[in-house]
Formats: sequence, structure tokens, C-alpha cells
Amino acid sequence: MFDLADRGHGSLFEQLVACIISIRTRDEVSLPVALALFKRASSPAAIAKLSVAQIDALIGASTFHRGKAETIRAIATRTVEEFGSQLPCDFDVLTSFKGVGPKCANLALGIACQQARIGVDIHVHRVTNRWGVISARTPDQTMVALEKVLPKRYWIEINRLLVPFGKHVCTGRLPKCSSCPVLEYCRQVGVTRHR
Repeated sequence: MFDLADRGHGSLFEQLVACIISIRTRDEVSLPVALALFKRASSPAAIAKLSVAQIDALIGASTFHRGKAETIRAIATRTVEEFGSQLPCDFDVLTSFKGVGPKCANLALGIACQQARIGVDIHVHRVTNRWGVISARTPDQTMVALEKVLPKRYWIEINRLLVPFGKHVCTGRLPKCSSCPVLEYCRQVGVTRHR
């Protein structure tokens, strides 16, 4: 999503749609899929004019693409009809859309609206708990716990930093502790085997 914003797709609507595409889909797939959709249609009005089948064809490489296509079209249609094609920077509005949870709402609001919000995906959840910075059972609980200990100036940036770190170093299975640049600060909570 940060990369999309850097490429000129930083509107709240585009960020929200990109986050929906990214759910349970690798970044290597999510970015090209979002770019393909936005090349065809990037505004709420343009996407609302597409059929679910057309959206599905454009995002077909993402996981659960049919359901995501329905969600994206519904968000686009409602954005046009209720908000004059301009999504408000409002957490409650975003989470009122079917299929939009706190992670996507917070990431979109952080990137597009520069609101101090923490987007917690599986990587942020795993890494911060493994470090022992917080102790939480779910990503939503991790978000609440991080809001209490992390200075606000890092709330948006934590996702950009920890997602690649969690994907390539502090992996879910067999983390690369032997090459970890922050091992001395890590409590290795729950790590029984590592590389």
C-alpha cells in the first residue's frame, strides 16, 4: 500500500481497495493486481460502472477474488451514492463497509489521511509479540497494546518497517535469529527453533 501511494495511488478509496486486495495475498501479487485494476478504473465512479465479473477478472490473481470483487464494487457504489465519490477520513465509515476491518481501515487512514493509526497484520502481530514488547493473542489486541507503548510518531511507519522484517527475517516458522540485526533486544517469545 505504501508502494501504491508512492506511485500516485494514495487516495483513501484506492488505499482501501488495495488493502482489500492484499488480504491473504502476497505483496508480490497484490501490487500488480491493484495496479492492473487502477489502470482500468481507479475512481469510485469508474469502478462502480464495472460489473463484479469485470472486477473479478482484473483481480483474479488475488486470493478469494470473487468475494473481494463483490466487496470492492459495493464500496465503490456506496462511496458514489452516499459520499459523493469522496470517502471521508473516518474509521467508523470505513469499518461500516462489509469486509473492512480495523487493519485495512487503519492502514488506509494512516497512508491516505496521515492519521496516526497502527495497521496490525500478522507480521506486526508476530514480531512485536516475539520481541516481548507486548503480549497479545490477536492482531486486534496487539493494536490496542501497541497504542499504549508505541509513540504516535511511529504508528503509521511500524507497518512499513515490520512487514518486510517479518517476511524475511522474523518469519513465522524458523526465524533467522542468527542474522537478525535486533536479536539483542528480542526476548524470542515462543521461539523454539530458529535458523
